[in-house]
Amino acid sequence: MPELPEVEVTRRRIAPSLVGRRIARVDATRPSYFFLTPPAALRRRLAGRTVASLERRAKYLIAGLDDGSRLLLHLGMTGQLFTAGATSVRLLSAAQRAALAPEEQLQFEPDAHTHLRLLFADEGPAVIFRDVRKFGKVLLLAPGEETERLARLGTDALELAGAALFAATRGRTAAIKNVLLDQAVVAGAGNIYADEALFLAGVRPRRAARRVTRAECDAIAAALRRVMLRSIETGGSSISDYVAPDGADGAYQDERRVYARKGEPCGTCGAPIRRIVLGQRSAHYCARCQR
Repeated sequence: MPELPEVEVTRRRIAPSLVGRRIARVDATRPSYFFLTPPAALRRRLAGRTVASLERRAKYLIAGLDDGSRLLLHLGMTGQLFTAGATSVRLLSAAQRAALAPEEQLQFEPDAHTHLRLLFADEGPAVIFRDVRKFGKVLLLAPGEETERLARLGTDALELAGAALFAATRGRTAAIKNVLLDQAVVAGAGNIYADEALFLAGVRPRRAARRVTRAECDAIAAALRRVMLRSIETGGSSISDYVAPDGADGAYQDERRVYARKGEPCGTCGAPIRRIVLGQRSAHYCARCQR
């Protein structure tokens, strides 16, 4: 699932293809749980609107329009937001990869998973939202309208202070990793960066949150910022479906210390990385480096 770094990289790289452009037409697939605003309403209300800004809130992209309305986009688990002309084998289905010759696999054509296309008055490249599993979301908010999806979010992971994390963990018996994944506490964190931050802080993912000390909360918050900023710098993690808007892969997956490295040696001490399940999600750690 794209986490804060991947969404921030997407925001930075697709902003020049959105901000300042007037939407001429919206192409969308039929109504589904992907669309929190019905496709017909998107076609009607977005046509003629100019994108004035593009911001990020946790894992949401928020496009501000010239009439004060806002278009919320969430990539979900497999969402891909990119510009027409982007090339990547990650933009093709497994069937297409198997059927096409290698030189043809880079040529993306809209398919059944291409749920939203924004076409612009300047006739430049369209912006495309593709999602194989349809766990992504599209929501158009009227001027002044609020949504619980944003209101319930906690502190942005890049702004998290150790003191705030320490306060949020007092009295909580949940595993510290599960607290980090609680979007009402830390907005934008997910499996990859929670694992990586806990490794750097030397804290095991299943330790009860109430047993994490103030100093360790400081270390976790600092480590979370560190790994996320580094991921943004390297273009995010392309482990499965994620690609940047220009079709480029991220590179942070090559720097992972523990995430999805079960059985591989720890880069610090050589002990094998362990994997456990917490709240139906995997967690990875080094039993020697983390306590």
